[in-house]
Amino acid sequence: MLNYIIRRILFMVPTVVGITFVVFLLLALSPGGIGAALTASAGGQQEASKAAILQAYLEDRYGLNDPVLVQYGRWLHRISPVKFGVRDQLTPAGERLRAPKEIPDPPLVSWVGGPLDMAEIRAAAVAAPAIDVNAVDGVTAEGRQRAYRKAANDALTARSRYLAARRAFESTLVDYANAAGRAELLDAKGKIVTARLEGEEPDRANAAFAKVEAAAATVRESWRSASVQREILAAAFAEKPFPESGFTVIPGVLWVGPPDLGTAFSKSRPVTDLISNALPVTLLLNLVAFPIIYLIAIPSGVLASARAGSWFDKLSGATYVALWSIPTVWAGVLAIGYLANQQYLGLFPVSGLHDRAAESWTFLPGTQVDGTWQMGWMLDLLWHMVLPVACLVYGGFAVLSKQTRAAMLDNFNADYVRTAKAKGVARQDVVIHHVFRNSLLPLITMFVTVFPATLAGSVVIERIFSVPGMGSLIIDAISQRDRELILANTFMIACVNLVALLLADILYAVADPRVSYE
Repeated sequence: MLNYIIRRILFMVPTVVGITFVVFLLLALSPGGIGAALTASAGGQQEASKAAILQAYLEDRYGLNDPVLVQYGRWLHRISPVKFGVRDQLTPAGERLRAPKEIPDPPLVSWVGGPLDMAEIRAAAVAAPAIDVNAVDGVTAEGRQRAYRKAANDALTARSRYLAARRAFESTLVDYANAAGRAELLDAKGKIVTARLEGEEPDRANAAFAKVEAAAATVRESWRSASVQREILAAAFAEKPFPESGFTVIPGVLWVGPPDLGTAFSKSRPVTDLISNALPVTLLLNLVAFPIIYLIAIPSGVLASARAGSWFDKLSGATYVALWSIPTVWAGVLAIGYLANQQYLGLFPVSGLHDRAAESWTFLPGTQVDGTWQMGWMLDLLWHMVLPVACLVYGGFAVLSKQTRAAMLDNFNADYVRTAKAKGVARQDVVIHHVFRNSLLPLITMFVTVFPATLAGSVVIERIFSVPGMGSLIIDAISQRDRELILANTFMIACVNLVALLLADILYAVADPRVSYE
């Protein structure tokens, strides 16, 4: 069994990689990518400077200019516990800071004055240090943190100006190509293909060359400024203003640390924080709903199989199928419209899991500080959960009850059951200890395949009742194309599914001694 478990765990790694890679490709190759989603969420009317800052943020965070395989490899590196390079640093808010990336070269470097003199760039950065050692708090932890924040802001601003200058330079190149009548220099969308101009000397007689020359000078200056600010930021990062993550194996080369799920750009918060807030809500609903489903459906399925053809079998089967036929959306809307609406019954709250004033209440029902009696935080939570849980459970009765009934009816006709009856074994013992135990395998399969779905949450239920769980979080991530949040949920659910399947194999062997993996 141990060898089998080890093999299965090893096979999980390429499976998870394959699942996440497919999702990553779908996100990366979708029209517009994640940058288009941000622009759309902002209304598409941003100023050029804000658009440049946005582009700088996206490129710094996700490396969108790199090939898809490089981007995916970078994401795998972040979630892997074994990491290469300089250790990350953690802010008190949980944000991970990494060594700043290099400033990319502009297109047509020869047209903008050639490569930069990196010795001069480093000298300029040394002349404007991120930390003033002569300042009173310059060498304290707070001083280093303030210096890093300032350097980070200055570097982002300088990089955004450089990107805006690059954009303007490429725009003038389009005019240059049109003035020269060279349509082959443009792609299908009318953008310049700079690779087709590589190695050519600029045509100074071109009518648009004056604009190209002015834009090239601006690119040169902004490129130099961004490179200097990047060196200043790198120096501030090297001062280690924040605690480092993980522990070092080989200094500057190899270190081990916790997986980094990234930062959700749509919410500007670490993905781990978002999941840690939403997951307990979803688990709470399902941990209440699942026992209700199993405690009602399995006993009724056992009783229906033991009394096949009786009135109980027919009535329970018809009732469960009728409930299963009711759409969840319709049930939720009716529950809110009649059971929660104050114009009708008004028995339950409409949305959420707590009253707005619940945080100031005592945990259990009782008299509050102001002398009024309140139901308390716990009872208020249970009261809010009634309608969402009811909509979660009713559809599961039919599936689990019918599966239990069918599995047991198959075993009632087995030879070992007839032998047990012939030996005079009590009917109750035959049903419970013989038939039901041998019918557990299909139930185990259902449990381990349904359980991972609890982590994804019920999108419909959480949307209808405004429950801030995993379902709502995933839908928001998909609508905003939040790559980090979608990939984190995909990674988590894939891992849980694979572990659940492994657990099913182990439970098969426990429930049925005939099952062996040796």
